[in-house]
Amino acid sequence: MGRIILFAAIFCLFSSGLQAANPAATFRAGPATALRAGLEDKVVEHRMKNGMKLLLVERHTSPTVSAWIRFRVGSVDERSDERGIAHLLEHMLFKGTTTLGTKDYAAEKPILDKIEATAQALTLEKTKRDKADQGRVAELEKQLTELETQASRYVIKDEFFELYSKNGGVGYNAFTSRDGTTYLISLPSNKLELWAAIESDRLKNAVLREFYTERSVVMEERRRSYDADPESKLWETFLASSFLAHPYGQPTIGWMSDIQNLTRSKAEQFFHSYYAPNNAIVAIVGDIDTQATIAMVERYFGAIQPGKELSPVTAEEPKQAGERRIELLAESEPTLMIGFHKPAILTTDDYIFDVINMILGSGRTSRFYKKLVIEKQIATDIGAFDAPGSRFPGLFVISATPRSPHTAREVEEAILAELELLKSEPVTARELQRILNSIEYEEARRMGTNGGLARNLTEYEAVAGSWRYMTEYRSKVTKVTPADIQRVAREYLTRENRTVGFITKKGGENK
Repeated sequence: MGRIILFAAIFCLFSSGLQAANPAATFRAGPATALRAGLEDKVVEHRMKNGMKLLLVERHTSPTVSAWIRFRVGSVDERSDERGIAHLLEHMLFKGTTTLGTKDYAAEKPILDKIEATAQALTLEKTKRDKADQGRVAELEKQLTELETQASRYVIKDEFFELYSKNGGVGYNAFTSRDGTTYLISLPSNKLELWAAIESDRLKNAVLREFYTERSVVMEERRRSYDADPESKLWETFLASSFLAHPYGQPTIGWMSDIQNLTRSKAEQFFHSYYAPNNAIVAIVGDIDTQATIAMVERYFGAIQPGKELSPVTAEEPKQAGERRIELLAESEPTLMIGFHKPAILTTDDYIFDVINMILGSGRTSRFYKKLVIEKQIATDIGAFDAPGSRFPGLFVISATPRSPHTAREVEEAILAELELLKSEPVTARELQRILNSIEYEEARRMGTNGGLARNLTEYEAVAGSWRYMTEYRSKVTKVTPADIQRVAREYLTRENRTVGFITKKGGENK
């Protein structure tokens, strides 16, 4: 499990398992325990006829509500000619519908159709590369610019945002990962029907206006945040080198050539196929009446037709048979990443990796931080996390920043020494007690908010198949023992299973 975005909350479920394996450890139940215990009774599930799954939790502590929509489609589900399309759609679905974001859709649509025909012709000509007719390319680019200028006269910018903002909405956002796409908002509970009206309209009548303008924005995002940033570039190369067959190795934003060849028609086809009720999970948490909320959601979303079922991701990553080393030369301070292939969520060893993650790399009291940052002072920062997704086997990653004048090689050797120690010596009761003392607060903090609980409900329902993963996690980790930790460390944290990536400063010694 151990996902970056849910990292702390995950380990908060670990307490009783450590107790069972270590009688010396003591644990006093806190607010997070009560939250977990009540979830089974508080979460109401409702499956609509079109396949949409609703998860509702009444909380009357404040007159607010958080609503999250999670689509089970992420960049891992893209074909080779669609890479980057889920991320670009995240941008596009804020642009409006046939009634929102436009002054006159009837007048706007013919121009949008001309834009698409021109853009399709331009994209086709550019794919000829050296044989492209540059005169035709220039003419089509000019036409496209003129048409986009005409279309812009009908656009009402950020109308979704303005509607929500004027009605007390906060945190209106979206994010795309390899495993899925999520849209979220928190707002006063008496404005929940506004959410239902806006979001159902977006599913039924989305208009991908300003598509090619936004595509250029994403290309600039890629240049600025990936191509021009050494650490991001290392991370992208690191993942691509770790996954030779599985799409987890492909960047969610897409490679530049992928983005350049995306078209509005292709994006519309992807959207209408998969961003549909049967691929959607909705969590509504807060000051609601459950049955009235179900009736309202049925009223707004019930008539929307199901989309296509997602094709299974059949690619399997071959077992790695030797260390892979990735070096990036850049005008940057050294950075080190070490990754080991690990199983997907729901597997027995994934639970054990969560424990290893907490012991080695979670926070200032972890082994890595105490040994490399505080004692040896050879790193300024170090941590561990799972990436890049949960649905399929991923990576256990260690990331560190060497402290000058120490090198990435020195830090790497110190990390490997700690991994060997984990294999040879059982974890102590004191370390497990440290985990018990820290996890309860973190879980209470995350699950105590409407948005935090809505996020966890949609995330686990999507990647684990059921939100009950949260409540069942305790019974799974009760079986984890120090011997299990040693076994998993010996099996996975090996030379032949690791990829090492590091930045060497240009002109510096290759170490």
